[in-house]
Amino acid sequence: MTRQAQPVFREEQSLAMRRQRILLAIVPGAMLLLLIWQVILGHPWGKHPISNANVIGWTIFLWIVYLRLITVRLVTEVRTNELAVGMHGLWRERRIPWSDIKSAKVINYHPERDYGGYGIRTTRAGKAYIAHGTRGVRLELAQGRTVIIGSKLPEELAAAIHRSIQALTGLGRATMAADTEE
Repeated sequence: MTRQAQPVFREEQSLAMRRQRILLAIVPGAMLLLLIWQVILGHPWGKHPISNANVIGWTIFLWIVYLRLITVRLVTEVRTNELAVGMHGLWRERRIPWSDIKSAKVINYHPERDYGGYGIRTTRAGKAYIAHGTRGVRLELAQGRTVIIGSKLPEELAAAIHRSIQALTGLGRATMAADTEE
């Protein structure tokens, strides 16, 4: 089993979900109240109540799903041979080899207006991976597609991408713009 080398750059961001966490907790919270009412206090709920075992099972299942959803993180890694980005805990990571990247540029964006919110978003041009904030890096890929990666440290991410591509190719084929795009 081969071990991967330490990434040149790693950033981990939690999703901006304060309101959503409260909304997501409503169903498991209601099941917890039902569990207390029916199982602990002994008051059946409704004319045809579900069994106590089902109440306990569904309560545990819903809390596990809730805890899984609130611990999802956007992880971006610049490795020696590729860029990896993904929602850990929910989705596989996407690996982009350096040969596919034409340019990396720091940008500003509005998550809701430009991409429909946070998470993994698909646009006509490509994909957007957004967890938090309004800044990130736009990657222009060889196939004409783009990938947007939201970042709290977009300048460092773009610089790490640029350095890695230069180290691999030795030609400096990819360009990095330090200026910001609106």
